[in-house]
Amino acid sequence: MATLGFERGVSTVGQQIGFARELDAVIDLARRNGTFDDPVIRDRLAHARTGLEAMRLHALRTLSGDGSTGAMQASVTKLLWANWHRDLGELAMRVAGATSLVVERAPYELDDLQRLFLHSRADTVYGGSDEIQRNILAERVLGLPREARP
Repeated sequence: MATLGFERGVSTVGQQIGFARELDAVIDLARRNGTFDDPVIRDRLAHARTGLEAMRLHALRTLSGDGSTGAMQASVTKLLWANWHRDLGELAMRVAGATSLVVERAPYELDDLQRLFLHSRADTVYGGSDEIQRNILAERVLGLPREARP
């Protein structure tokens, strides 16, 4: 449980460096292909930037905590980063537009943003699916009864 708590929790501080690079690449592409001028895209990019900052602050708060809320912090952190990353992958494809449907070379070589999109789909599953994280929070943090099992 301690290892999972670390994996879902404070280890994301380093992971956020990669997230920031990916977000910067999406912003750079938006500026190059003109989608940055679209107010909806600009709003989603701003939302992604503030979400990344919220994750950073949450991780720092987790690091400075007393450890008594470890399960809660780890589950919340996992939900935050997995859903943020999935949304970034979707935004990357939206910014790329129709070119996101085309591979660079045969047989099937993806660019970085295509890989981001496909890999980020798995983020909400591995390391404990979103549903598992929500159950952990409900049962262990909020004290709700276990879900009825058939």
